[in-house]
Order: sequence, then C-alpha cells, then structure tokens
Amino acid sequence: MHTSHRPEDTPRVPQDVMIDDVPADDVTTSVLASLAGAARHHHPFPHWRLRNVWPSVVLDALESLPIDPMAMTYAVGRREENNALRVYFDRAHQEAFTACGRVATALQDPRTVAAIQTLCAVDLSGTFLRIEYARDTDGFWLEPHTDIGVKQFTLLAPLSRGPEACDWGTDLYADPQQAPTRLPFVANHATVFVPSDRTWHGFARRPIHGVRRSLIVNYVGPDWRARHELSFPDRPIA
Repeated sequence: MHTSHRPEDTPRVPQDVMIDDVPADDVTTSVLASLAGAARHHHPFPHWRLRNVWPSVVLDALESLPIDPMAMTYAVGRREENNALRVYFDRAHQEAFTACGRVATALQDPRTVAAIQTLCAVDLSGTFLRIEYARDTDGFWLEPHTDIGVKQFTLLAPLSRGPEACDWGTDLYADPQQAPTRLPFVANHATVFVPSDRTWHGFARRPIHGVRRSLIVNYVGPDWRARHELSFPDRPIA
C-alpha cells in the first residue's frame, strides 16, 4: 500500500546549500519582476503568461526535489482521486526543503499579493496560500474544469525540462466541446488567471515519458476545508 511522502523521510537536496546563500528577498524580487513583465492573452479566456519566475538556483532545487511520484490512478480525470498522495508546501515541507520555504514566503509577501491584485484586478484579502507540487506520470489526464468557487486565483508553473516536456502544457478551452489551445510547457514560466465560469482548462491524455513536475498555486477562500494543504493556515492574506 502506498502512503504519501513525508519530508522527514528524505535528506535535504544538495541545492539547499546553494539556496541558503540566496537572500530570501531575492525570490520575491524575481516573482515581482515576472509579474511586472506579464503578457496578457485574451483567448480562449483572459490569462497572463510570466517569464523567469524563480531565480535559477531555486528552479533547479524545485525540479529536483526528492519527492518521487507515487503509483496514482487516472480513472476519472480529477486530481481528487489521488488526494492521499498529493504534496503541498505545508509547514513540514517548508522546514525540510529550503526551496519550498522560499517560494511560499515569496507568494505570501504583501508586495507579491499587491502585484497580483493590480495585474489581475482581483481582491485576495482574507484568502490563504495553497501550493501543490504536482508529479504527473504517463496516463495522467484532467477533464476540463473551471476552478470556480473557493479558488480565487490560479498560477500554473512548469518545472520539468528537456525535449520530452515540450508537449506537456495545460489545455485551455473556450468551451469543453471545442478544440483546446495548448499552453507551452516551459520551465520557469507560468500562467495565471482568475477563476470564473469561463476558465475551462484541463490536460488531454498524451504520452508522458518521465515526470511532469509543476507547481499549482491557488489563493483560496476562508471556507477551504483541507487546512493541512495551506502554506500558512493561521495567516490569511491581509
């Protein structure tokens, strides 16, 4: 029987030594610069694409986190079917891996939140930060869905590199019945949007040779029940 990864089971990655030499504020500065240079796209729904989100040493550490994929089932096209195996940048992972802590701190920073609110015209006050470390393997797929409800902001950030990853981008839909627009899957880039009844996205089944690693970042409302998934469950966004 498979169990979810516990950070205490795994030694710190070598990149942590390098990250310790990077001032924590440098990560926030990098995220702010990527938001400032975001390019808006209108099709098939409003979204923004970011470049150079993380300092290179942080990207290296995120891609190589020693958190292996588990034997997941992909029967219904929803991440919820593998809830017990999903990994988040919770307090334990932030303490175990410097990269997790630096990323969570940068995305919780009031300057980052203010930049997101200005860019996307969204009010995130009272929300909570949730960061998932996704490790998708062959057979993975997601049905088109919108993220509406308690999720008030979504950021999708690819981490995996290599020629095999070029076709691993998220599919965006104007309508679930229409052909999708496939996002580029480029490490250290990201796509952000404000969930609405128009923000249909998913992942059409296709070969995954390797592991499709990415971050899925949400700011969620206070009604979010799975408090253990939150980076700072006692610190709502001011």
